Amino acid sequence: MDDKKRIQLEEYYNHFCEDKRLDSRHGNIEFVISMKYIKKYLDMTGKAPADIKIADIGAGPGRYAIPLAKEGYDVTAIDLSPNNVGLMKHKSDLVKASLGNALDLKLPDDTFDLCLLFGPLYHLNSRNDKLKALSEAKRITKPGGTIMAAYVMNEYAVLTYGIAEGHILEAIGSGELDEAFHVTDRDENLYSFVRLEDIDSLNAESGLIRQMIFSPDGPANHMRIQVNRLTTAQYEAFIRYQMSVCERPDLLGASAHTVDVLKKPAKKADI
Repeated sequence: MDDKKRIQLEEYYNHFCEDKRLDSRHGNIEFVISMKYIKKYLDMTGKAPADIKIADIGAGPGRYAIPLAKEGYDVTAIDLSPNNVGLMKHKSDLVKASLGNALDLKLPDDTFDLCLLFGPLYHLNSRNDKLKALSEAKRITKPGGTIMAAYVMNEYAVLTYGIAEGHILEAIGSGELDEAFHVTDRDENLYSFVRLEDIDSLNAESGLIRQMIFSPDGPANHMRIQVNRLTTAQYEAFIRYQMSVCERPDLLGASAHTVDVLKKPAKKADI
């Protein structure tokens, strides 16, 4: 990531309210389901919360870090935005929050039971940068530990910006979409959009082992207007629906986000 990109992200997240997004109806679905799987893998460690170390890389204003710290987990949160780090420190003194870059973490090797990588891979346009972020997460995670890496999916961009908002021909003409309708990664783009085969390829090169992959929000981002119109009972049913189908492979690619749950090999023979 060059300085221009870093400044772009800092400026964006100094004004973008991640708490507001995850507190919205569509964002809350993402949060609730992500937390379900976070807790599942924390419980699988068999340790008491105080003995579990969590790294939240790209933690934003602490939407995940702070609730986990309040439950007694030892949470270290890193973010590129001074504004986000300031918000975390203002909201809670339980989280060890500091400025940092996912591509060059100033954290020790083999330290964390769980590493959350819920923001950085949204914005890293080059394959090398994505691999570097995964490599850094792998480095700081204990052997046998878990990494949860979140991505924004390609079809979400095509269906929302391209089809629903009427930019499809413009995107094709400008080369923003290639012949296979894959969003072209450009340095100036704020977001990077991937397909499942892209994620699989990154895992293969990084030496991380998939434990599972799920979509925390499914179609909720595509249907924001409709989701906001639901009654409370209907909305609760939507959450139950997404809980039920979030692991279905036939739905993953068209979701807005996916979370890849990865294991750092305990020894070379596990790779």
